[in-house]
Amino acid sequence: MRIVVLGSAAGGGFPQWNCNAPTSRGVRTGSLRAKPRTQASLAVSADGERWLLLNASPDFRQQVAANTMLWPQDGLRHSPIAAVILTSGEIDHVAGLLSMRESQPFALWAAPPVLAALAANPIFDALSPRSVERHAVAPNGPFPIAGRGGGLGLTVTAFPVPGKVPLYLEGQAGDDLAGAPDETLGLEIAANGARFHYIPGCAAMTPELRARLQGSPLVFFDGTLWRDDELITTGVGAKTGRRMGHMSIDGPDGTVAAFSDLDTGRRILIHVNTTNPVLIEDSPERAALAEAGWEVAEDGMEIAL
Repeated sequence: MRIVVLGSAAGGGFPQWNCNAPTSRGVRTGSLRAKPRTQASLAVSADGERWLLLNASPDFRQQVAANTMLWPQDGLRHSPIAAVILTSGEIDHVAGLLSMRESQPFALWAAPPVLAALAANPIFDALSPRSVERHAVAPNGPFPIAGRGGGLGLTVTAFPVPGKVPLYLEGQAGDDLAGAPDETLGLEIAANGARFHYIPGCAAMTPELRARLQGSPLVFFDGTLWRDDELITTGVGAKTGRRMGHMSIDGPDGTVAAFSDLDTGRRILIHVNTTNPVLIEDSPERAALAEAGWEVAEDGMEIAL
């Protein structure tokens, strides 16, 4: 199984277009050891020819241009991308679908609340049902994922994780911003005897999630913020990580602590916000992560399982 990180940043990318915080300013000017990143998405293939996208980033076109395995290969119109699966309905997970509207056949997989949100917005009607088959994902049971033209050799298990309704639906959610149980999904992808987990958004570690991750050879996990109050202390926002549906990395309830006694293999943070100091390669926070056995995803990172 081949895994390619198309994008590794949170919404808006790194640097975010209107952010002048020290991290964003430093990567623009070259004064910090940090790499620009596009918004989070993975491409996965069992055979190296037909690919499944994990979320459709707003930076989809840029990501395809940067990865030759996703270029058209055959005829005047073609794409190796056979299917897309969505972990939530957030803008940074679905906006790339609008760049895939060119009558190209592929299959779209998502939980019912996400499919309903797409169906309620007429702009997504640009994805004609004649080209794009929409399939509801049933959580907790493994299923062979298919694209237009048949199976991809990949088995997916989708499972609910604590999260939040998309930003554009908060006004309809009242006091229950967590939304439906399958509003936010984690994924286990398996092929040819290998498997890994992809969880780009998670509000809390639960006993159920711990049990799923126990023994996983590879985990991509929500790395949005270093501290829960990061946006507030940097002066760029008023929301905490919890309010946005994300665990922080540091702290007694953070990701590093939650994984400290979990038996997992390689651990990689993804969906990293533009304010997060772990993006700075020689920062104390990055060193602390490495000491704890964590990596930070980069665009173009490739893993073979």
